Amino acid sequence: MLIFILRRLGVMVLTMLALTFIVFFLTNLEPNLIKLALSDGNMRMTEEQTMQWLENRGYLRPFHERYFEWLGGVFTGDLGESTRFKQPVTELLAERLAATGKLMFFVMITMVPAALLIGVLAGMREGTRLDRGLSIVSIGSTATPEYVSGIIFTVLFASMFKAWGETYAWFPEWLHLNGSAASATGRSGITFYNFTLPVMTMAIYGMGYVARMTRASMAEVMTAQYIRTARLKGVAFRSIVIKHALRNALIAPFTVIMLQFPWLLTGVVIVEAMFNYKGFGLALVEAAENNDINLLMACSLASVAVVLITQLISDIGYVYLNPRIRVK
Repeated sequence: MLIFILRRLGVMVLTMLALTFIVFFLTNLEPNLIKLALSDGNMRMTEEQTMQWLENRGYLRPFHERYFEWLGGVFTGDLGESTRFKQPVTELLAERLAATGKLMFFVMITMVPAALLIGVLAGMREGTRLDRGLSIVSIGSTATPEYVSGIIFTVLFASMFKAWGETYAWFPEWLHLNGSAASATGRSGITFYNFTLPVMTMAIYGMGYVARMTRASMAEVMTAQYIRTARLKGVAFRSIVIKHALRNALIAPFTVIMLQFPWLLTGVVIVEAMFNYKGFGLALVEAAENNDINLLMACSLASVAVVLITQLISDIGYVYLNPRIRVK
């Protein structure tokens, strides 16, 4: 196991180096640098002034020098300064990742138990009305993109809370919605609009996929020979499910659940921008809009690290859940 982990860590380092090199190359193409100079400097600068602006800030130095300089900053914790937010990228990224981590935590504790419960119930009663009903719910949630369900939730809850707020004087202030994410954020920090609705939007979208995988795995396990033997021995159905079927049925969903973390990082880009939640996704959007090279590089590095680490944890957990797997 130790050799396997060390090999995977080596592959992870090489993968991160390759991907950061590609991103650094693309973000430092001449059109992007000119756009950066015009947006951060003066839109009316001439071509000579633009080149002078870039030269004064070191953007015209040889590509390999600037890449290795940035790479050295990664090891020392100095990722440069954001041209958009005018603050160190390390501090900004840590703040935004913490905000997104909080959002992802509540998405997972909402999505995973609900998805596992739906999948197990459907798999236990394969072919019944319960199975068909839960399957329809799962497919419907997966088929609805985040930007669609987010708009639906905004319209429904905004209208409902507005009516309740006008009718009941005791209605909590933090639940009032006025249709503006920016105003909701500025009023009291985390609100129902910019936190609870994003959690609901992402949890419902991811819940269906995990539930379908759990249902398929559970249905397969319930037809296994050892389950039939337990039934013939007269073991109670609840005991069969909890003691015999559940652990084996959760092997495949565990891998899927771990792979939800990379998906959440891509999903928060849409959801955070929609609800104006000040997290990693919104920082990535703002960095791309303003051609903030240092912040873009930091975001890409964090994204690659999350994907590779979750895949490693998924492989290790799969081995422990399934004793038949041996790592060489």
